[in-house]
Amino acid sequence: MLEEQFATLEGVKTITSSSQEEGSIITIEFELSRDVDEAANDVRERVSRIRGNLPQEIEEPVVSKVDANAQAIVWLAISSENHDGLEITDIADRILKERIQRLPGVGSVIIGGERRYAMRVWLDQLRLAAHGLTVQDVEAAVRRENAEIPGGRIEGEGREFAVRTKGELSEPEEFGAIIISKGENGVVRLRDVADVKVGAEDERTTARYNGNPAVGLGIVKQSKASTVDVAAAINGSLPELESLLPEGMRIDVAFDSSVYITESINEVIETLIIAVILVILVVFVFLKSFRATVIPALAIPISIIGALAVNYFLGFTINILTLLAFVLAIGLVVDDAIVMLENVYRHLEMGKSRMQAALDASKEIGFAIVSTTVALIAVFVPLAFLTGTVGRLFNEFGVSVAIAVLISGFVALTLSPMLSSKILKPLHGTGIGWASRSFDSFFEFLDRIYERSLLFALQHKLVVLAGGVAA
Repeated sequence: MLEEQFATLEGVKTITSSSQEEGSIITIEFELSRDVDEAANDVRERVSRIRGNLPQEIEEPVVSKVDANAQAIVWLAISSENHDGLEITDIADRILKERIQRLPGVGSVIIGGERRYAMRVWLDQLRLAAHGLTVQDVEAAVRRENAEIPGGRIEGEGREFAVRTKGELSEPEEFGAIIISKGENGVVRLRDVADVKVGAEDERTTARYNGNPAVGLGIVKQSKASTVDVAAAINGSLPELESLLPEGMRIDVAFDSSVYITESINEVIETLIIAVILVILVVFVFLKSFRATVIPALAIPISIIGALAVNYFLGFTINILTLLAFVLAIGLVVDDAIVMLENVYRHLEMGKSRMQAALDASKEIGFAIVSTTVALIAVFVPLAFLTGTVGRLFNEFGVSVAIAVLISGFVALTLSPMLSSKILKPLHGTGIGWASRSFDSFFEFLDRIYERSLLFALQHKLVVLAGGVAA
C-alpha cells in the first residue's frame, strides 16, 4: 500500500523495502536533481494520507532523511578478557562516546553489538498456573509498582521542600517483592512465580573481537568533514581514550576507511611525480640542452598551481579524480611550450637574434597554439555538464584538466617566448657525441619517410580520401 503511494512521487529513482519481525523499512532513492527536503515532505504527506488504512495497533510510521554517506568511517573495538559485554557497553556509552563526539569533524557515534543492562523476569509457567495467574497479571503488576510519580511539596513558614517518591525499582530483590495478587491463600509476589535477574536487554546479539567479548564504536563524520582528517584525529586520541579504560580493557582500530583513501592518494601523488620526471627527461633527451628543457618544464608547475588556485575558488577538493586530472594534464601542458620553443630555435638557426627569433616565432604560430588549446578544452569541458552520479564525479576532473590546459596555452604565448629570448642558445655540431648523432640520424630517417608520405598524400588526393572513407 505504501509502496504504491511512493511510486508516483516526483523524481523517484528506486524503491526498496524489507520486512522482518517487529518492523518494516521502505527506502526511497530520489534523483540528484530532486530537493531532498521537498521530497521528504512529499513522503510525509503520502504517509499521513493513508495512515487511516494501516493497522491501528502499529506505532506511528517514522519518515527520516538518510545521507548516503552517513556510514561509519572508523570502527573502534573495545574488548576485554575480564569484563562482559554489559560492562564494556557501559564504559563505551558513558565515557568513550562522549569524548569521541568532541573530536573535530565527528558527526555521531554508533554503538554496535551493545548489551544494555535490563531486569530480566523469567516466568515459571507451572507456578503461574498454581496461583491462577497469567502473564498479563504479572505485566500489569510490574507496570503499576515500578513507577515514579510526583510527590508534591511540603510548605512551611519561609521554607519549602520538594517530596520525591522513590517508586522506580533497581534491584532484583525489589522487583521480586512486587505483589502480584492478594487472596485467601495469602500474598503472591513476583519472586513466587518467576526468577528475577539483572541481564542484557537483548540476548540475541553479541560482538567479539579476537575471540573476546567486545563492543564496536562506529564514528560517522560530518557531511563536510574530510575522512582522512577525522580518522587522523581519532587515531591521535587513542592513547587518551585508552587511559580512561579500566584495567584489562583495551581499544583497537578494527576498521579504518581512510587507509585506502590515503594509500590511493599517495599512489596518485607518486604517479604525478614520476610523470613530471619522465616528461622533463623526454624533453631533455630530444632538445639535448638544459637551458631549452627549463622553458617547457616551467609550464608544468605554473599550470598545475594555477589550476589548483582556480579549483580552490570553485570549491573543489583535492581528491583522487582531481589528482588524476593533473596527472593527465602534465603531458598536455608542455605541448604548446615545446612547439613555441622549437619554432624560436628554428628562427635562431636562421641567424636571427634571440629577441627577434622570439618575436617572429610567436607571430608565426600564435594562432596555432590558441586553436590547439581551444580544441583540448573543448574535449574536456563537456565532462563538467554530465548529469547524474557520473557527472558529479567527473565534473571536477573535466574542469581541472581544462583549466590547466588553458593556463598552459597562456604560458606558451607569454612566458615561453620571453624565456627563449633570454636564455636559449642554438646548438652546434661540435662536442656532440656518437649517441646524440645516432639519435638525430634515426629521427632524420623518420623525417624523410614522413616527407615522402606527405608528398604522396598531396599528389594522390582521391586515393587518400578513399582510404580514409574505407577506414
